[in-house]
Amino acid sequence: MHFLDQAKIYVRSGAGGAGAVAFRREMYVEYGGPDGGNGGKGGDIIFEAVAGLNTLIDFRYTQHFKAPRGGGGSGQNRNGAAGKNLVIKVPVGTQVLDDDRETVLLDLTEVGQRVVFLEGGMGGRGNASYKTSTNRAPRQHQPGIPAEERWVWLRLKLLADAGLVGLPNAGKSTFINQITNTKAKVGAYAFTTLRPQLGVVTHKHREFVLADIPGLIAGAAEGAGVGDRFLGHIERCRVLIHLIDAYGKDPVEAMEIVEEELAAYGEGLEDKPRLVVLNKIDLIDKEMVEAFSEELLEAGADQVFPISGATGEGIDKLLDAVIGYLPAATMTERPAGEQEEAEEKPWSPI
Repeated sequence: MHFLDQAKIYVRSGAGGAGAVAFRREMYVEYGGPDGGNGGKGGDIIFEAVAGLNTLIDFRYTQHFKAPRGGGGSGQNRNGAAGKNLVIKVPVGTQVLDDDRETVLLDLTEVGQRVVFLEGGMGGRGNASYKTSTNRAPRQHQPGIPAEERWVWLRLKLLADAGLVGLPNAGKSTFINQITNTKAKVGAYAFTTLRPQLGVVTHKHREFVLADIPGLIAGAAEGAGVGDRFLGHIERCRVLIHLIDAYGKDPVEAMEIVEEELAAYGEGLEDKPRLVVLNKIDLIDKEMVEAFSEELLEAGADQVFPISGATGEGIDKLLDAVIGYLPAATMTERPAGEQEEAEEKPWSPI
């Protein structure tokens, strides 16, 4: 399945049906009077967030969504049928933006969330509703309220608890493959990851969602590399995992480049908790690991986690730290004593 996180679509609600002008005509019924029914209400445009979707690719092929109009009224006081509502199903985390691509109209962040975006027009009144003691044979009626329509942009921001950031070839794909069932592409060249990926991590009876985005390079905010458009997918993360290649040229410079790009992007990313991870320690000796860790701490890192995404060394400690930033959640069942012990001694990231 191809990944698409932006799409432009046209939506239009249903117009209200017209009211009818009719008169009762039956044998032996004198002065039957008006009996034109009201028109039916047009269908609404409804957005619904559903589980199991993580792309907007369907909206590349279907871009026009029109709800049916209400039926017209008819004689014998018969009202028109209401138009059926049109439900547009989108992934959780989808935002509906105005045509300017800046104004957020809807933000669907929960499974099952349904929002009426455009209301269908009300049906018009038939002539029967205009009958009065002084106007016994009215011929006026209403045509029904017109439909609402507009072009909107859909923008998907994946919902994940933790997000992976780093320069290309920092080992993010290897890391996410190590701790999840994701089959991310791994290669000895830059930008093996071209689209965001999600994986579910299970660690010590807890589960959380991890998002991997394409690597950042200097100037990403100005469009260098794949740019910074994918940073929107980690805006909702509770903590960022910053992977740094210990086998690279300068770990401190690598950390500063990514930090500068996060600050340039804004949207609160520069203020999110950060776990600095020195990856690929299996390729260097212990003394270099300690020296690089000290340099990163002096450069501003609160704590450094030396790991190897290839061998799994040090990953348990890192995942313990990630769980420390997550809210209390339902744990899988385990012995009562173990449950109580975990509650008495929570891990603290500080």
